[in-house]
Amino acid sequence: MARLLDTIPTCFSITIICIISLLITTEAAPQASLVTHLPGFNGAFPSNHYSGYVSIGAKKLFYYFVVSEGSPADDPVVLWLNGGPGCSSFDGFVYEHGPFNFEQKSSGALPTLQLNPYSWSKVSNILYLDSPAGVGFSYSEDPSQSAYVTGDLQTASDTHAFLLSWFKQYPEFLSNPFYISGESYAGVYVPTLASQVATGIQNGTKPILNLKGYMVGNGVTDRNFDSNALVPFAHGMALISEQIYEGVINECGINYSNSSSPKCDEQLQLVGQALSGLNIYDVLEPCYHDPGTKSGNSTSTTKNSKLPLSFQQLGESSEKPLGVRKRMFGRAWPYRVSGEDGLVPLWPQLAAQSNSIHVPCVDDTVATKWLNDPAVREALHAEPAGVSGPWELCTDRITYYRNAGSMIPYHRNLTSKGYKALIFSGDHDMCVPYTGSQAWTSSLGYKVIDQWRSWQSNDQVAGYLQAYENNLTFLTVKGAGHTVPEYKPREALDFYTRWLAGKPI
Repeated sequence: MARLLDTIPTCFSITIICIISLLITTEAAPQASLVTHLPGFNGAFPSNHYSGYVSIGAKKLFYYFVVSEGSPADDPVVLWLNGGPGCSSFDGFVYEHGPFNFEQKSSGALPTLQLNPYSWSKVSNILYLDSPAGVGFSYSEDPSQSAYVTGDLQTASDTHAFLLSWFKQYPEFLSNPFYISGESYAGVYVPTLASQVATGIQNGTKPILNLKGYMVGNGVTDRNFDSNALVPFAHGMALISEQIYEGVINECGINYSNSSSPKCDEQLQLVGQALSGLNIYDVLEPCYHDPGTKSGNSTSTTKNSKLPLSFQQLGESSEKPLGVRKRMFGRAWPYRVSGEDGLVPLWPQLAAQSNSIHVPCVDDTVATKWLNDPAVREALHAEPAGVSGPWELCTDRITYYRNAGSMIPYHRNLTSKGYKALIFSGDHDMCVPYTGSQAWTSSLGYKVIDQWRSWQSNDQVAGYLQAYENNLTFLTVKGAGHTVPEYKPREALDFYTRWLAGKPI
């Protein structure tokens, strides 16, 4: 008995040690990933920030997690994905709805950071992910080029695996409502991922994610709808004449993107000439011009070109002013893919074909300078450039195949299962025009439960919406371009807040 009593304190001590060890293990990943400071920002963060890598085999996917400034335990967790394919989600973090506004005060210094009053972290826990591997800070430990060959379905599978692992590291957020969001080519990322998550929930895959819905901004969806959206958009915006518009309709029909008629091609070339030189991301905004270049004449259209709105025909040539912010790959799809599926050329590759190294009209110098600074990378827990490569807003490091087909069946399946969906569009984007999104949402045939009407922000009309049964809403943002929160941050936070809360927009 004495020996037994003597062993009790030892067993008790071991148990306590094991419990403490378990608690430390449970908390180790989040605490090790805590961001304590960021170069360029002086002050206290309004909420906790975490960043780091999640391993999916040899793939190392990088995330930045901003805890809600409101009620972290109750507010939704929202995953944000930028498009491309090949663009880093730090686009959203730096230029759109992240916790900071960035200002470049002098060319030699790092940007300074101020708190963003319209950050989406005001009302949600928001998770920015660089996906797929090879994008942003994400990389693969497999040195072969095959490690960076992917496509729609593989990307969705890898991101689903990332989410399952991430929520295991942050179990306190597992019960929060979960939403998937993104823009541009994330019009493919979001519904394919949501479909995999929904299937995982149905199959009992652990941990069980609390998926409630998804939202897509100016997202590519279906080749026919998106390709045929440009001419009606240009006509409605007074960018082409009535004569040009009627010429396209007469010679090409309404499905002009699939025409092989020489006369149709001639009419489409007139459209391309009229739109040449415009900022494709917002037709109201001037193009950013590299100060070291001179203006030149617009590039002439090419004969026998079926789709006139190619990279070159939107004002890019060796003599044109070159933009320096590589932000979106929106023009890479659908206008550069033969058929619904296929290899997707990336923006740097398209630029090289036109003797350029930049995408026109946009400037990414702030993000590129800040995120390539060694002190910033260290603060973010990102690997040095020698390991993960230099940070680029959009990369040609990956090889990407469009292989999921049209997204319309995905949207129909998800909304019919009860997942709420918000499809929003900046109404001055020429990259993925609102006319296509409006058309495909209507094509689902759902009953309209809220007829076309305006919605307001700050006591002003901020856009228009139409809501359908099955919790599907199509919404425009007046005067916004391709990246809605960048152009209209206050209005974006307003509709985002109302939609997440289940309130009328």
